[in-house]
Amino acid sequence: MFIGREKELKFLEDHYARKNGQMIVLYGRRRIGKTETLREFCKNKPHFFYSCTQSTDSIQLARFSAQLLKEEIPAKRYISGFPDWERALRAICDLPFGEKKKLVVLDEFPYMCRANSSIPSILQNLWDAELKDSNLMLILCGSAMSFIEKELLAEKNPLYGRATGIFKMTEMGFYDVVKFFPDYSNRDKVITYAVLGGVPHYLRQWDAELSVAENIKQNILTKGCVLYSEVEFLLHQELRETPIYNSIIETVAHGSTKLNEISQKSLINDTSKTCVYLRNLMELGIVEREFSVDSQIKETANAKRGIYRLTDHFFRFWYRFGFANLSQLEDGDVEGVYEYSVAPELSDFSAFPFEDICREFVKELQKKGKLPFRYAKMGRWWGKTTMRNTDGVKLAESEIDLLAIDREAGNYLVGECKFKNAPFRYSEYLDTKAKLGSEKKRANFYYVLFSAEGFDEKINMEADGHILQLYTLDEIVKGADAVKSMLFEVL
Repeated sequence: MFIGREKELKFLEDHYARKNGQMIVLYGRRRIGKTETLREFCKNKPHFFYSCTQSTDSIQLARFSAQLLKEEIPAKRYISGFPDWERALRAICDLPFGEKKKLVVLDEFPYMCRANSSIPSILQNLWDAELKDSNLMLILCGSAMSFIEKELLAEKNPLYGRATGIFKMTEMGFYDVVKFFPDYSNRDKVITYAVLGGVPHYLRQWDAELSVAENIKQNILTKGCVLYSEVEFLLHQELRETPIYNSIIETVAHGSTKLNEISQKSLINDTSKTCVYLRNLMELGIVEREFSVDSQIKETANAKRGIYRLTDHFFRFWYRFGFANLSQLEDGDVEGVYEYSVAPELSDFSAFPFEDICREFVKELQKKGKLPFRYAKMGRWWGKTTMRNTDGVKLAESEIDLLAIDREAGNYLVGECKFKNAPFRYSEYLDTKAKLGSEKKRANFYYVLFSAEGFDEKINMEADGHILQLYTLDEIVKGADAVKSMLFEVL
């Protein structure tokens, strides 16, 4: 059963319905579900789907020719194969699909280009001369994100400006992920998302009939299962110097986020080299560089500013629990690793992904028009705040899990997320109010609190749905459609 990807499919369907030729570039990191999405899109449409391979140019041309000639195109003189790519690609115009739009998919197109660098030029000439005005939709798909962004779509490339649509596929969101295990408790849905993230290949390894604990033991920590070797396989396929990348990813997975700290703890001790390794991981969609939501452009341009985090939840889980206990797992001590390493930390480990879920929830509220204002930016915030205590006034480091900003109107939506085995305390709410209140005295503040275990009595008494809004785990998991309009009053 195909799950999710409504946005991607709508994008493809909209372009398929347009007149004249369509050249679509669809790309994204490995395992993200590009091929499955394209095959779902191709269902019930006449189409030609070719999967490029890492092979020599002559073998690639022979394979492409053999598959295309099976379509009974009028090219009998080439029955043994096309002599060159120009004639092979031109033959797609002869696909016998009648009046319907010809749909052609070249999956992992970068493989074809790497074996023969002239293919983009050949395709460009063919597109300009014939295909752009034809009833054809050509989809170029690939996992080599750096190649597609820096080569295929770059100004120097022959295909620059020819694409009529470009879509970068990312991980599935929480509300699509939970469709893979609909009978789980809400808490287990969050934990499973924290472990696997939104990569379809990982989600398919999960058995919805088993508990979270049994899935982790059987489908992640047991030697020989698919996910046990997934990280090593991907890194070896994409990168050299894998021991260095292992060290960097493990350091980030255990909570080091700043460049200097990552460089020191991974024993590189050269921030310029560490930057290069981190940039390569960012190009693969494994790591991202994050800035406080109110950061200015000048700060984001500074290579030494910002913090680094793993965008792939499964990588974070594996390096936190699997890679760190690899010797025991190789010995088959799965039960011991789970009982003493995973189980005690699993709830705390899920707290950070829970923040991502809450931010996704707020994005959906905005789409449904259920926020007190439309924000321009939303994300995490960190910085120094003026704090008052018995010792007087001082600057202190503060963090806010969620801050949505409409700066022009002076509106701020401040959110805190708690995924723990205790209710959200009133004192924690007061701490949240103190983090920004003294800095922006003329602003309009609204507060949203998210808790996996509810709220203490004092918060419940104060929350009236105007200045302060509370959301339980059940409401968060049900999503924006189940939430009534938020009737905040401006301060």
